[in-house]
Amino acid sequence: MTAPRPLPRLDADNRPFWTGGEVGELRIMRCRDCGTFLHPPRPVCRHCLSENVGPEVVPGTGVVDTYTVNYQKWHPAMDVPFVIARVALDGAPGVYLTTNIVGCPAESVDVGDRVRVRFEQHEDVWLPLFEKIA
Repeated sequence: MTAPRPLPRLDADNRPFWTGGEVGELRIMRCRDCGTFLHPPRPVCRHCLSENVGPEVVPGTGVVDTYTVNYQKWHPAMDVPFVIARVALDGAPGVYLTTNIVGCPAESVDVGDRVRVRFEQHEDVWLPLFEKIA
């Protein structure tokens, strides 16, 4: 058993990001006027202040930019150790997701590892987790 994760409250701005996994899509908001990717999701572009923003599907691959291994058991049902990583997304310049690297021993993760998204469903939310690409 794994510890329950706190889930985000879905709203009009973040719903595409948190529900795209249902159809296997990693969706990042993008300004339709200047092309800037926006994460976390927001209704206004931070670059040009346009309200013409919407979700865009990105490849779902990336590179581990940095990481840490957590050994603290914060909940009785929590499995440790686990990796918390920052992933630089392919196809979305400037976007980094803080996520978990799953499906491999924690000690095998390193900066520069290529990873791909895999989604984990919790209620109506599909969490984007990443696994190493062999």
